Amino acid sequence: MKNLIDIKDLSVEEIDELIAKAKDIMSHPENYWDKCKHKKLATLFFEPSTRTRLSFESAMMELGGNVIGFSSGSSSSTSKGESVSDTIRVVGCYSDIIAMRHPKEGAPLVASLKSTVPIINAGDGGHNHPTQTLTDLLTISCEKNRLDNLTIGLCGDLKFGRTIHSLITAMSRYKNVKFVLISLKELGIPEYIKEEVLEKNNIEYIETDDIEEYMDKLDILYMTRVQKERFFNEEEYLRLKDHYILTKNKLEKAKKDLCIMHPLPRVNEISTEVDDDPRACYFKQAMYGKYIRMALILKLLEIK
Repeated sequence: MKNLIDIKDLSVEEIDELIAKAKDIMSHPENYWDKCKHKKLATLFFEPSTRTRLSFESAMMELGGNVIGFSSGSSSSTSKGESVSDTIRVVGCYSDIIAMRHPKEGAPLVASLKSTVPIINAGDGGHNHPTQTLTDLLTISCEKNRLDNLTIGLCGDLKFGRTIHSLITAMSRYKNVKFVLISLKELGIPEYIKEEVLEKNNIEYIETDDIEEYMDKLDILYMTRVQKERFFNEEEYLRLKDHYILTKNKLEKAKKDLCIMHPLPRVNEISTEVDDDPRACYFKQAMYGKYIRMALILKLLEIK
């Protein structure tokens, strides 16, 4: 049985296959309306989420399946002290596939060891968010028509941003991809990502704290919010949260075909004046998320 816990669980060929399938679903949705008829997806969200949870639920419904689950840990039996392993074993009796988000890093991996049905990691702490990465890869593929020969700027919270960690890991497997890492020192990319992914694979990268310095070189600009929920110190969060705000002025030197991305939710790191810029792709990115999750559900349920 296949699970998706980490983006590295998928080969490049499997990722390319999923992207092709998602594009086919976008072009011919009517061919997929009853592919998951009589199948149930359980969404177990121990941590709040809007886009990811609704995207999974919408994906399953558009495949003709049903959805069960909960949207917060407080409404599950874990609030009574039940272990994640027990919850998973029980929910596996009622569903065919489980999408799980948890604040503890590694919780979905533990769940996958006990589960009788496929587990999809829908985000675990500051660690991994593989379906967001698949969403990002589909967005880049649709907007740039390629996944190689790209210079990608990553801006904001590179320390706790699980979407950033997964995206670097995934994109480092494609040819001639370069990264510009834009953050304050306190929110810089973790050393293990630098050593185990970037340096190990001889990926070219630049670190800077200036969002405009390399703007004219970027094909992709991926903005992230500073995540309040990952901070122990409110003062530290308030000091850092508004340092990077993307405005129209800061885009003056940017390429005409720059693709501006954001995993959402946005707080104020992208000014609303940028929303009408044709280069703003973050709401389209949310839409692409539904299609790639449809493709993933089909793959893990082994439905052709």
